[in-house]
Amino acid sequence: MDFDKLVHQPTRLKIFSHLYRHGTAPFTELAEELDVTEGNLSSHLQTMEDAGALRVEKEFVDRKPRTTYELTEEGEGLFEGHVETLEALIDGLDED
Repeated sequence: MDFDKLVHQPTRLKIFSHLYRHGTAPFTELAEELDVTEGNLSSHLQTMEDAGALRVEKEFVDRKPRTTYELTEEGEGLFEGHVETLEALIDGLDED
């Protein structure tokens, strides 16, 4: 069984999990909730966006920029596939 490297990387797995559960999240919330540096988070979000797994919305709220992230349909599918792979791996342990 092979894991998708985009999803399996620990920080990105946290991002996928958070967005899958919460739908959308602003950058500051992700950095705080996932306890990662802004630079590290930014790098992983860019990788996910480049892969088509993320939708990014930039807007101004009270004259301050806010960037919000949401999984695309493709991103949700990648995460669900990763969970299915984990479940199959666990089920396989019962057969041994």
